[in-house]
Amino acid sequence: MKQDKLSKWLKFIIIGVGLCGLVVYAFVVPSIGQSFSYDYPEFSGYYLPWIIFISLTSVPVLVALCLCWKIADNIGNDMSFSMNNANYLKWISWLAAGDCAYFFLGNLILTFLNMNHPGILLISLMVIFLGIAVSIAAAALSHLVLKAAVLQEQSDLTI
Repeated sequence: MKQDKLSKWLKFIIIGVGLCGLVVYAFVVPSIGQSFSYDYPEFSGYYLPWIIFISLTSVPVLVALCLCWKIADNIGNDMSFSMNNANYLKWISWLAAGDCAYFFLGNLILTFLNMNHPGILLISLMVIFLGIAVSIAAAALSHLVLKAAVLQEQSDLTI
């Protein structure tokens, strides 16, 4: 597959992920929150703090998608193994780790304030695990892209 075609596919996927995230954050999460507050009226007063808490987790995701777009641009410009891409991947790793830490601490705080249901706490641990997996994968890719960029730079200097 050519670089420009791969770049277009990656951008298409990034747009798809962004649209799915928009649907989840704008419609699914509020709908689940409303049904949860309807089913458990004792938690209905906690709807707004939870919506704000969940909405703030979208910020690092949006920034990571923008960085992925820059990586796709670099791939389209035949700069797949560059220092910029390694730095973008490192930032994505840090954003994922930070978002996981925020989500975990926020869940703990809401649990200690008695604003959390134990089932939600257990489900959030799976989300945190997925975020940590993304963080580790992005860090590993960053390391590999950095090594490849150094090798490519040495190769270009040799020729």
